[in-house]
Formats: sequence, structure tokens, C-alpha cells
Amino acid sequence: MADRATAGGAFSGTERDAVYRAIFERRDVRKDFLPDAIPEATLRRILMAAHHAGSVGYMQPWDFLVVQQAETKQTIKGLFIQANEAASAKYEGERADLYRGLKLEGIQEAPINICVTCTRERGGPAVLGRATVPETDLYSTCCAIQNLWLAARAEGIGVGWVSILDYEALKDVLGIPQPVWIIAYLCMGYVKGFADQPDLQKAGWRKRLPLEQLVHYEQWGNRGEAETVYDDAVMSLPVNNEQS
Repeated sequence: MADRATAGGAFSGTERDAVYRAIFERRDVRKDFLPDAIPEATLRRILMAAHHAGSVGYMQPWDFLVVQQAETKQTIKGLFIQANEAASAKYEGERADLYRGLKLEGIQEAPINICVTCTRERGGPAVLGRATVPETDLYSTCCAIQNLWLAARAEGIGVGWVSILDYEALKDVLGIPQPVWIIAYLCMGYVKGFADQPDLQKAGWRKRLPLEQLVHYEQWGNRGEAETVYDDAVMSLPVNNEQS
């Protein structure tokens, strides 16, 4: 008789713990990239993991534009600098000082940048599952990004999401057709190490919200026994999950 842990496609305890470890140790990496190149086979594994994300109607609306040339990175870094200056003006006092001290990108330091896009027309005018929620193609692309991020972490590769960019200007730099949506610009590379907690949490920008505040039962605002249920669940997860 097959072991219950592996019967029916279930993961063994070791395999399950590895999945949770990748989730809890994933970081938004913006610094300490190493110059080491990512092997082509490794990059392909990561992109294949992204391509195996769930998508509504099996639309697969994503594309992955790989950027490696120094000149292109320099141009995009210029776009970041312009956008970041405008963003910093939204904060005042100590918050502004804290913002200006944050490292928010690794465009030139990372060996590889990847622009993840969403082609909303893919699949034709009628895609199964989009009749009532047209934005599901955007959500599906975000699932691909998370797959990429977790696969990269399993490979020992850091990923940072650069959201402070003018996407219309970025389209011009990368030759992306106007109807295509840019969803994310990512920096990827091997790193010196992964932090024990998110950079923004460590810097004092924000803290992770307690899970029990975010779980509702049957009706909004009914949190019921969430604290008891999830305290028990957390005990079975890999160590250091509270610092993830």
C-alpha cells in the first residue's frame, strides 16, 4: 500500500516543508546582488515555473521580456530616478527621510531584469471565466509572477519588484506594443544572502499584520475562532515563519 504522504500526488513531509520554506523565506531583494550570471538552464526553469501558473480560461496572458544589456538598464534606471523623485515628494518629515533612505531597486546591480506583461486580447473576445470579472487576466499574470518569485528563491536567486517606474515610458524603451499591459519590472540575481525579515519591516516602514485580523467566517467582520485555529496551524509550519 502506498504511503499516505505520497499517495494520490500528496507531498511528503519534507517536500511540503520545502514549499513552505520558499514561501516564508521569499524576499523582495533590492541590494547585495552578486555579479554571477544566472545559467540559461536555471533561468529557463524559473520562467517555466512562471508559465505554469494558473490562468483563468487557460488564457496564459503573460510574456517575459528579459533585459541584460547595460545600456538598457541604465536608461531604465533613469526612469526610476525620475519617478522616485516625484514619489518622495509625497512624504514629509521623518517619513520623507525614511523613504529617501530606502533602497528601492537593483536595476543595474542585478544581472537580469525581467519585464512581465499581460496581453489582454489573448484568447480572443470570449475567454472562459472572464464574462463577469474581466480583470482575471491581470490577476492570472500576478500568479505567474509569484510562481517565478518562489522558483527563484528555491534556486537561491533574489528577485526585486520595481514598481516606481513610468510604465508608458518603459514601453517606449523596451518596444512593447501599446495595447500590452506592463504588470511588473523585476530585478533578478544571486545575492549575498536573504534577510530574516522583509526590508521594509526591518526599516520600520510597516509591520506584517496579524493573520487573525484578516480572516473572516461566513460574514465580513466575524472572526470567530480564527486566532485559535491559525495558532495551531502555525505551530506545524517551518521555523522562522514569524519573521518572514
